[in-house]
Amino acid sequence: MSVPKVLFVCVHNAGRSQMAAAFLRHHGGDRVIARSAGSAPADTVNPAVVEVMAERGIDLSGEQPKKLTTESVERSDVVITMGCGDACPVVPGTRYLDWKLDDPAGRPAGEIRPIRDEIERRVQELLSELTGAAATVSAAGAAPA
Repeated sequence: MSVPKVLFVCVHNAGRSQMAAAFLRHHGGDRVIARSAGSAPADTVNPAVVEVMAERGIDLSGEQPKKLTTESVERSDVVITMGCGDACPVVPGTRYLDWKLDDPAGRPAGEIRPIRDEIERRVQELLSELTGAAATVSAAGAAPA
């Protein structure tokens, strides 16, 4: 059985999609391949996002926003969009999900934490669905719901 490949897409690839891919890598290990991209990538990952992810033991300081390409979609089994509209190419045979989530851009860390926690919850559900295995316990010690 091949390892599921998941692509998370948002507009700037500086917040939501970066958090989602990082959580999937963190909880999924070698059971999944997680990537992220943006339809109009920012220059850097949102510093407040880097801060709230560090609270969970996940370092995003070395990540760089990446441009969404048709090739990245073609190499994915599942594409999860988060507010990128119609910018994502549609590839037959690829599963698409749209996660409605608030954009962390311009928000302080205190307002990003609930977004981060909701992304982690959804990633854990996705991981369970894709691999049939429960996600690991988060660095904060909360068991998956």
